[in-house]
Parts: sequence; C-alpha cells; structure tokens
Amino acid sequence: MPKSLSERTRLNNGVEMPWFGLGVYKAEEGDEVVRSVRTALDHGYRLIDTAAFYRNEEGVGKAIRESGIPREEIFVTTKVWNDQQGYPSTLRAFEESRKKLGLDWIDLYLIHWPVKGKYLETWKALEHLVHNGRVRAIGVCNFQVHHLEDLMGNCEITPAVNQVEFHPRLTQKELLAFCKQNHIRLEAWAPLMRGKILDHETILSIAEKHGKNPAQVVLRWDLQHGVVTIPKSVRKERIQSNADVFDFELTPEEMERIDALNRDERTGPDPDNFNF
Repeated sequence: MPKSLSERTRLNNGVEMPWFGLGVYKAEEGDEVVRSVRTALDHGYRLIDTAAFYRNEEGVGKAIRESGIPREEIFVTTKVWNDQQGYPSTLRAFEESRKKLGLDWIDLYLIHWPVKGKYLETWKALEHLVHNGRVRAIGVCNFQVHHLEDLMGNCEITPAVNQVEFHPRLTQKELLAFCKQNHIRLEAWAPLMRGKILDHETILSIAEKHGKNPAQVVLRWDLQHGVVTIPKSVRKERIQSNADVFDFELTPEEMERIDALNRDERTGPDPDNFNF
C-alpha cells in the first residue's frame, strides 16, 4: 500500500498513476476551481480529476500552468460525456477538452457512463487517441461487470481504470474482484459517500483509536483495498486533511468492520438504470 502522497500505481499499460488525487466535481469554473487545484498541487497532490460535464476544465488547466510544476509530473484525467459519445463526436469532444485544459496530451481519458449502443464505438475513438499519442491511458467510469465483459470482448486495448462510486455503504466486492483479476485499476468517486458515512459509530471508534478523523479512516480503507481515491473539496484545510492518510494503517479486523457496513447503497445513479 502507498506510504506517501507521491506514490503511484502502475496501470496495465505501464503508465504510472498517483494513488490519491483531487476530484473537482461541482467546483465552480473560475476562482474556486483554480484555487482548489492550486491548493492541492501546492500540498503535493499530483492527480487532478475533471470531466467535460463538470464545466471547469479551463480553470483546471489554468491552475496547472500557474503552479509552475512540470507538466509531466501532473496526472490529468478528463471524461467524455454521454451526449458526445460515438466515434467522430468523441474525437471532437476530446479535442474540445484538451483545448480547454490547454494541454498537449491527457494522461487518462474516460468514458463517463456506459451509454447503451454507444460505448463500444466511443471506445474505438479512445483507442485511436492512444495510437495517436494524445492520451497515455484510457478507461471507463460506472461500468458494471457485464459492461466490462462486453467491452473486453470487442476491444483492442483493455481499460486501464474503472472509476465508480465506492465507499463503505457500496463496497462493490464482485466488481472489485473482477477488476483486480483483469488488471483494471478501480478508482473511487464519492469515496466519503458525500459525508453520509462519517458519523457512523464504527468509523468514529476506529478514527478515535488512530487519532484520525472519520474521513481519513474511510480514505485509508479505500487505499488498503487497492483503490485509487479522489475525494473532492474546495476547502484548503479539507484538501490538506484528506491527504493525511499515509502515516497509519487499518488492521485486517478494522477493514472487515468497515466492509460490513455495506448496504449496496448508492448516492448517484445506478449504471443499469440511468436515463442517458
């Protein structure tokens, strides 16, 4: 398991991705997103996760340029939205995102949701972007096992990452096991369940034992499951606090106690019942 914020995991294509980063969903374009990304980068974060749908790619790019950190040290993820899926439209969407970010290449480009009848064609476009050197790694978001099986039966490049909702109330054990077996790195969005899990007595008691706050315990639980984690925040103290998870370790018994909180409970849409 990672011992510091700078540590990276090697994806199935050899590209190295930070274990821990900043998600910028709902961070407002302009000063808010620029400030939060700059705070994260100044604090040692090197993974920034945005999306076309978030409408803040320009601010993310501005913060990266202003940071003075060499581009190759920062791992940037963005995503193609549902209404832009399909082969030619995905290529256009990628170019639009790349220009807004002001970057020559994107480190990880993801399909945001498994739009039925579209995602296979969209994936071909992502493969094209890899072959052209515009993207270093490609992956998906919110894909269930059956979506992955369908994609892997029709693709040239296996997804490097599957970014899904993952937290103690939604442990996705079958999906996590499938991804590990197929060398696809699971990545957690909403790792803190939008704050809904942080007052649970199990989390509170484990936090007290380690001298940590509940969010830090949950984020550590993610990492110990081998899941890349991108908590979102626009507050300086929270961004710093969230990353303070590398100086302690949960015991196997504590991991099991947190696993036992699973209720298959989502805060976001169900990928199998989502009106795209």
